[in-house]
Amino acid sequence: MERIVPGMFARSKAGHDKGSLYLIVQVEPEYVYLVDGRQRPLSKPKKKRWKHIQIIKQMPEHWNPDQKNDDDIKRAIKRYETELAQPKI
Repeated sequence: MERIVPGMFARSKAGHDKGSLYLIVQVEPEYVYLVDGRQRPLSKPKKKRWKHIQIIKQMPEHWNPDQKNDDDIKRAIKRYETELAQPKI
């Protein structure tokens, strides 16, 4: 497995939140902790098993893990969904 670091995007593959885009904030051997700034703020991250997420090996521009807040996370996820995930023609 390649190195996964906090700040990378991840998409849920299973559960009631299937298809949701998150940002990884903590990595453990069996679990990752995910936030989206809305339903899952930094104060209450979602704990998911590795097999239930798809890692997106991209990080938000100018990402500083020491100075993150829910608004920055919401902005980064929205930017990824609108700009970066669209196919280039």
